[in-house]
Amino acid sequence: MATTETLNRRGAKWFAALRTPLGGFAASLLLVVIALAVLAPILWHDKAFEIDIEAIAQGPSAAHWLGTDDLGRDILFRVLVATRLSVLLAVLATVIGVVTGLVLGTLPSLLPRPAARLVISAVNIAVAFPGLLLVLFFSVIFGVGTHGAVLAVGFALAPVFARLAQTLSASVAGQDFVSAARISGAGRIRLLVRHILPNVGEPLVVNATIGAGASLLAFSGLSFLGIGVQAPDYDWGRLLGEGLDGIYVNPAAALAPGVAVVLAGLAFNLVGETVAGVIGVRAGVRNLAPRPAFPARESSGRDDDAVLVVENLQVAFPRQAGLTVPVRGVSFTVRAGEAIGVVGESGSGKSLTGLAVSRLVEAPAAVTADRLEFAGKPVLTTPERDLRGLLGTSLAMVFQDPMTSFNPTRRIGRQLAEVAEQHQGLSRAKAFERAVDRLRAVRIPAAERRARQYPHEFSGGMRQRAMIGMGLMGDPKLIIADEPTTALDVTVQRQLLRLLARTRTERDTAIILISHDIAVVSQTCERMLVMYAGKVVEDLPSAGTPRHPYTKALLAATLDLETDRDAPLAVIPGRPPEPDRVPTGCAFADRCPAVTDRCRLEDPVLERVEPGHRVACWHPSETSFSPSARKTVTAGGTE
Repeated sequence: MATTETLNRRGAKWFAALRTPLGGFAASLLLVVIALAVLAPILWHDKAFEIDIEAIAQGPSAAHWLGTDDLGRDILFRVLVATRLSVLLAVLATVIGVVTGLVLGTLPSLLPRPAARLVISAVNIAVAFPGLLLVLFFSVIFGVGTHGAVLAVGFALAPVFARLAQTLSASVAGQDFVSAARISGAGRIRLLVRHILPNVGEPLVVNATIGAGASLLAFSGLSFLGIGVQAPDYDWGRLLGEGLDGIYVNPAAALAPGVAVVLAGLAFNLVGETVAGVIGVRAGVRNLAPRPAFPARESSGRDDDAVLVVENLQVAFPRQAGLTVPVRGVSFTVRAGEAIGVVGESGSGKSLTGLAVSRLVEAPAAVTADRLEFAGKPVLTTPERDLRGLLGTSLAMVFQDPMTSFNPTRRIGRQLAEVAEQHQGLSRAKAFERAVDRLRAVRIPAAERRARQYPHEFSGGMRQRAMIGMGLMGDPKLIIADEPTTALDVTVQRQLLRLLARTRTERDTAIILISHDIAVVSQTCERMLVMYAGKVVEDLPSAGTPRHPYTKALLAATLDLETDRDAPLAVIPGRPPEPDRVPTGCAFADRCPAVTDRCRLEDPVLERVEPGHRVACWHPSETSFSPSARKTVTAGGTE
């Protein structure tokens, strides 16, 4: 059953790729080339060799659409029939190049170190030479003719694939699962065949498909020079050389085989690009394997007026030895007009959570959840075409760095207007007018003039306001602001926070504010989600008393006007765990002053300790970092 589902998913990915303009055109062009390679010699072989002595070296006519050659043979039929030999020889040369390159690239992992270095040095020297020079060099060695040309082109391609195989093999050979297999007694050949080659196959297939186009061009060049296919056989390169002699009399004789080479090469290259895209998406199927089991989370309350409902959200990235899960079972609900702050140290999963609920996490990452709904629609199962309009107009994302979020080569107004053009169907002029209006709404002075400027002409605060203006181009029900006040002075910070508050009041818009600054969150939000190592460890009202040791530690490290300047600054000892090295029990155990054996063995579940307050801690009322850690978060800061 699982195999059938996997095949169905893969088939769906290929079908989706073929429906794109690039995929459809590439597949159609390649099918035409293959059909001609198979059928043309069967249908028109005799006509390609038929001599018309009354039409020798003539231009295009009704009888001969592309004219005739010096013997009176129809050029169109000869070009069509030459498809089989041209494509076949190019594919054969590509196979030789890939196989030889794969052998040379993986050989260093089998040979003793001195011999391996010799092979690597030889490959590096070969890669340094231009490909055409290598082709001519091998042509001299293997001689003139079809067989020599195939070997010449194949071996000239080999160094490129050898370098690629070396790089990919080296990256895989350093993984833990290869070390484990080596320790268990697996030999070098078994390591190569069972563990390394299967993990480097996909990039090689993609590059081989693209390399077939280069092989076709190189082989046609050899035939054009007279050292490839020899008479009476002919390919496109030989036809091009023959047609060049009479190009002033009949240009079609030279242009037709040249166009055939270009179109066939384009087909191989475009198919390679399409395959690369599908493989990139398909690689994400791996992370749809059974995900790590997390205990069920308590629902955060009624969600009849909820804008966003998140239950057991997980984000996983595939690794050679399994999965890395930087977001581990996050659950929360955001209601209309509500402001929620998400705080925590760097690497705690705050930004990734915001990207995941916005459907901005791309393959190979996998986003899964027991429930993920925005405005009543399931985000993970709704088709992208149906969801695009809703997210484009009802969800706004304010990114951390507007300098890199804005396209530096496009004017601010046009970037804002694009939202209205794509999601609201406005004309170019109407969309630009709305962009100017949104810039005025976020207090950008001289909005019409500023709309015609580039991002580098804006200050940091103006760029951030423009980013919020972009989010207001629609009618957002939810604004996710990821570190919107980072690197801004306190005056600009206050302006941005007031702008968010005013937007929330006027439009009943919900806000998720992601920040390192717990004081900023307390000034803006009613609720606070404290994240650590990919989990929500405490969900509390901003006016509530924190009960998790991590939240108390964050508050203890917050400076205010009453902080004793003579006392040492409060710090949290240690560092957060890496996403792929989260301990078995509580992730905060190694840094917690009240840790017990149970903390190291069992991971606490987020449970309600009082109405509107949930904590994931085995000792929520027994821990404290310092007297200052007993601060209470208020809407105006800490006290």
